[in-house]
This record gives sequence, structure tokens and C-alpha cells, in this order.
Amino acid sequence: MGHMPLSLTLLPGGFAICRLAADAGIPAWAAQGEFFSITRTPDELSVVVSEAHLPEGTRGDSGWRCFRVEGPMPLSSVGVLASLADPLARASVSLFAVSTYDTDYLLVKGEAVERAKQALVRAGHTVRLCGQ
Repeated sequence: MGHMPLSLTLLPGGFAICRLAADAGIPAWAAQGEFFSITRTPDELSVVVSEAHLPEGTRGDSGWRCFRVEGPMPLSSVGVLASLADPLARASVSLFAVSTYDTDYLLVKGEAVERAKQALVRAGHTVRLCGQ
């Protein structure tokens, strides 16, 4: 593989990915929970939030699970995301990645979690459940 093995933790619960209008205000529900991501571009306001905090009737793509790469890793690290995305792509697992200053978070659809976990382990990474 050429990359050092990484440790990942599968966070509990499901997540939703929402697209709001570019000029929308940031809703209070979007900044709830232990992990959320809010990104504004000229074209959209993108929100990743725990399904538990998604208001009834809010449009979003639900049913995502989230792997956290154990960090922190230096910003100068090369190939970290590729070493995770490549085995997932080979296993036909689509990926929604969120990067932070310290690390990366990989969201995959719930029905693909086991396939994703197996692909990551085959690639030499370690995957554990949160709290284990």
C-alpha cells in the first residue's frame, strides 16, 4: 500500500447530509451533536448532522455512518485520504469525506458499513466501534 496503517473509529448513530440554499442562514439544528459539519460555498450551504438532530420534514440524505480517522495528523501528511478512498472505491463503496485541521471523517451509507470496514481492514487499517 505504501501508506502507514491508520486507525479509524465508527461513530455511533446515523448522519444526514443536507443541501440548503447558498443564502440560507445557518439553522440552529445544524450545529448540534458531537460531530457536525457546516460548509458554505457560492452555490450551497452543506450540512452534515446527526440524524437525531435533523428536524422532521427537513430534506436531507439520511442513513449515513461516520468513520473518524484517529488523529491528529500533521497538515503536511500526504496520501491519507487516498489510502482510505482507494480501498473503498475498489469495494464499490461511495464516500463523503469531511476534513478538519486534525483529521478526516469518512461517511458511507449504512448498508455499506460492513463492506467498508472489511475493505479498510484488508488495506491494513484498523477499525473499531466508538467506546471499544
